[in-house]
Amino acid sequence: MGERQILYYRNPMGLPDTSPVPKKDSMGMDYIPVYADDKPDDSGAVVVSPARIQTLGVKTAEVELRTVDAAVRASGRIEIDERTQVVVAPRFEGWIERLHVNAVGDPVKKGQPLFTAYSPELQSTGEELRIAERLARQSAAQDPVASESARRLAEATRARLRNLEVAGQASARQVFHAPVSGVVLEKEAIQGGRFMPGEALFRIADLSKVWIIADVYEQDLARVQRGQSAQVTLEAYPGRSFAARVDYLYPTLDAATRSTRVRLELDNPEGLLRPGMFAQVALAAGDATPKLTVPGSAIIDDGERRVVLLALDEGRFKPQPVKLGQRGRDAVEVLEGVAAGDRVVVSANFLIDSESQLKAALSNLIAPEAGEPAQASPTRYQAEGTFDALDAEAGSVTMTHGEIPALQWPAMTMDFVIADPALVQGIVPGTPVRFVFEAGAPGEYRITGIEPLAGAAPTPAPTAAPAAGGHGRH
Repeated sequence: MGERQILYYRNPMGLPDTSPVPKKDSMGMDYIPVYADDKPDDSGAVVVSPARIQTLGVKTAEVELRTVDAAVRASGRIEIDERTQVVVAPRFEGWIERLHVNAVGDPVKKGQPLFTAYSPELQSTGEELRIAERLARQSAAQDPVASESARRLAEATRARLRNLEVAGQASARQVFHAPVSGVVLEKEAIQGGRFMPGEALFRIADLSKVWIIADVYEQDLARVQRGQSAQVTLEAYPGRSFAARVDYLYPTLDAATRSTRVRLELDNPEGLLRPGMFAQVALAAGDATPKLTVPGSAIIDDGERRVVLLALDEGRFKPQPVKLGQRGRDAVEVLEGVAAGDRVVVSANFLIDSESQLKAALSNLIAPEAGEPAQASPTRYQAEGTFDALDAEAGSVTMTHGEIPALQWPAMTMDFVIADPALVQGIVPGTPVRFVFEAGAPGEYRITGIEPLAGAAPTPAPTAAPAAGGHGRH
C-alpha cells in the first residue's frame, strides 16, 4: 500500500494560513498535515483510519424500533394538603390548666383531649345564664313581663356561649378536643400559660394524603393535564416509587425559571412521605407505539441543524441530517433521515468530525475542490484540564488542558473565549473540569460547556499570566 498523499499543512491553531511543506508556528507547534483520503467524497462520506477509530474510542449503535419513554420529568417537594389543616384557637380568654398532648409530631385522633382550660369569662357567663333562667321561672306567675325579659336574657346568653363554641352546660373549665385525626405540626400551648381570644394553640394536619408541588418547564406544559398519572421517587427510598395524580395546574408562570407549578396528590398511608422532602416526578406522556429511535448521544446539534454520523463500511462515516420527534430518557425519535438497521456513532462523534475534517460536510455537505483548504466552521471538541481564572470584562477564561489529539495540541495553558460567564459560576479556580469548545474566528476557540470532574478537588491555580488571543504556552 502506498503512502498517503499529503495535500498541504494547516495551522494548528486554526489560523487561515497553510504551507505546502512541514513547518512550525510561533509557539513551536507543528503544522497539521491534511491528507487526500481525509477529504469528503461525492456522497459526503469521509474516511477515518482504524488506528484513529481505536484511539478515539468510537462506539456505534443500531437504529431500532422501540418505545420512547417520553415522560415529562420535573423536580418537586412534598407539602401538606392545605385542605386537611386545622387550628385550635379558643374564642375566649383563659389559662391552660392541663396539657393532654405535649409535643409537636404527636399523632392525635379525632375527639382526643388536647388540653383543659379555665376561663373567668366562661364562669361569669355561665352564672349569668343560671340567674336569668331562675328569674324566668320564679316570675312566670307573678310578673309575666319580668319573666319574659329574663327569658330573653337567658336566650341571648346561650347564643353568646354558642358563639364561643362552648358545648353543653357552661362551665369555667373546658376540655378542648382534636377536631380531626392527624399530626400536631405546631403547639403554642404551655401548661399554666395564658391565652387570648383567637390565639392558635395547636395546628393539626392529616398526613394520610399529601401534595407534591412540582415545577414543569414551559415547553412541557402542553403534555400535562389534570388527572394525569405520575410516578414519584425520593432519595430517601431508593428503588421505590409512589403513584400520584395531577390535581391542579397553577395559572401563573415564573418568568425567571420559565416554569409553572403543578400540584399532584398522592396517598401516604405508611407516613413515609414527610413534608419538605424533595421528589422527582415522571408524568406519563406519549404512547406505547414503537418508534424509530437513536440514542441521544448520537445527535450532533450545531444550532442550525441536527445530524447523526452514519457508520458505513471500511471506516467511512457520513453526516446525515435528521428530523427529530419525541425525546425520551435514553433515546430520541427520528422522523426522517435514517432507517432501521443503520448504525450511528454514539461516542466520540464530534471528535471524528474534527479528526476527519468533516467541517465542510457538516456545514453544507459540499466537498471542496482538490487541494483547497478545508473552510473553518464551528466544530466542537472536548477536553479535560483545570479552570484557572475568569476575565469577565474580556469575556475569557484561562484553562490549563492536557493533550488534545483532535487538534494535535500538546498540554498547555491558554485563553478561551467563554460563551457565557455563568458557565463557570460556582467553579473555583484550580478545579479540574471537563469542557467543550468550538472553533470560531481564525485563532479563536470558544467554550460552550464546562463542568467539574466528579470527585475532583481544586488545585492551586497557576500564577503566570495567560497568553492572549487564544494562544497558549507549553
